[in-house]
Amino acid sequence: MNEKIVLGKWTEERLDRLIAEGSGIADAGERIEFLSRQFLGTPYREGTLIGDAREPEVFVVDLHEVDCFTLLDYIEAMRRSPSFGAFKENLVKVRYRDGAVSHHARNHFFTDWRRYNENFIEDVTGQFSPFWSRKVQKMLNRKEDGTLFVKGVAPALRTLSYIPADTINSETTDSLRTGDYIGIYTDAPGLDVTHVGIFIRKSGVLYLRHASSAKGVRQVTDQGFMRYIATKPGIIVLRPMA
Repeated sequence: MNEKIVLGKWTEERLDRLIAEGSGIADAGERIEFLSRQFLGTPYREGTLIGDAREPEVFVVDLHEVDCFTLLDYIEAMRRSPSFGAFKENLVKVRYRDGAVSHHARNHFFTDWRRYNENFIEDVTGQFSPFWSRKVQKMLNRKEDGTLFVKGVAPALRTLSYIPADTINSETTDSLRTGDYIGIYTDAPGLDVTHVGIFIRKSGVLYLRHASSAKGVRQVTDQGFMRYIATKPGIIVLRPMA
């Protein structure tokens, strides 16, 4: 397996200690909060993964720069692991279907990520807000004009649940937990979400911890949750299982 490892400010020894410390936190959400907190300030960069329909896939660990989705990959793999070595093994399982490092097997979509990690992540979107949640069928990866977002990956029909942003209030957010993975739902054909992050509750204040591409930010940051989602179509909520 071809691989590219970029640790940035970390060493394997420091990562071993960090991951081991995280593994001692029993609650899955609090473990995710602890691990993701260490990435605050990490620079944002899109396109750190290597591989497409023509170029062979490379197994990439790049902790120096992340985008919104690779951040979740790394945090989810870390929270399942007791050591850096185990983290690399679990990252393959988180990022790829059936442990096959290939562009075709990569989880390109947020709902793929959940579908192929169903023993560790559950979709709770319809559970914590059954009255307000909506269901919609989408052909993922197929644009309105029939072309593909990700070449070489077959479109897949999915039924998605999402919660419209204008129905999210204090009652709804009471059911959100620190460590929940949040997808920003989109109405666009062929896509399930346009952005992802982690829900954080600190001293009663709600945040979205995410790798932001916004001008003047472009790093992993905590942003006010309600303000962020106010102009978005809605959210999909995935919850880490113990």
